Amino acid sequence: MVNALLLFLLVMFVAIYWHWPKLQHRFWLNKYHGNQLSEQQKTLLLRYMPIYQKMTDADREKLERHVVWFLNEKRFIGCDGLKLNDAMKLIVAADACLLVLNKPWPLYKNVKEILLYPSAYYAPQTSTDNAGLVSYHNTVRQGESWPGGTLVLSWHDVLEGNRLPSDGHNLVFHEFAHQLDQETGKTTGTPVLAKTTDYKEWARIFSRAFTLLKTHVAYGMPHVIHSYGATNEAEFFAVITETFLEKPNDLRQYDPEIYSMLVGYFGFDPIKWH
Repeated sequence: MVNALLLFLLVMFVAIYWHWPKLQHRFWLNKYHGNQLSEQQKTLLLRYMPIYQKMTDADREKLERHVVWFLNEKRFIGCDGLKLNDAMKLIVAADACLLVLNKPWPLYKNVKEILLYPSAYYAPQTSTDNAGLVSYHNTVRQGESWPGGTLVLSWHDVLEGNRLPSDGHNLVFHEFAHQLDQETGKTTGTPVLAKTTDYKEWARIFSRAFTLLKTHVAYGMPHVIHSYGATNEAEFFAVITETFLEKPNDLRQYDPEIYSMLVGYFGFDPIKWH
């Protein structure tokens, strides 16, 4: 009798384990059935998120559903005296959800909390020189993405990113791109791709584009992607995500191959919204 019960429990565990994503998704569909952004929230997005203004009705609806889910599933924390309000959370959530517009729930499955500072903040940093001497100092930062599931953002710079929608800089896009990258368990500039066979082509195109940017930066040649992207592969992915969303026409003209690759990865073409 005991053995039969254990076998039954084992079978149930395996069945739940294999079907967990579907069960979880069904739970969320039921939980958020009928939940929508209010007209006031939509008006705020129209005012503070230029891309939202130009999206198709179908894309806006998808984004709004994602935002509802995100606001209920992620935790926001105000830091350094910042008093959070619903508008702040809404704008961060909408920017973040744009990157995963055509991805299924759960969105950013590793992200647990978003820390918002009023503006740029100090963060401790260690560095080691050639002699092996370790030094400790503070650096000024606008944002960070931690593999453990925490994002840190400067609210001032979040607003600046939306106020200037075509300059290629958006702090939320940048830091949440890092989270997509980190879903693989590493920070390499290569996010989780749809098929195993996609990684070889991604590596070829990504490596070529990264090398091209480093060359253009080193020799002072014109480039559409911000020079900070030449720092390393992880920053290149985050920066090119900003460029893809905010300067899509320029990026496609500059490097049509990587632009096409990003359209395939993100599942949308932002040129339609510009």
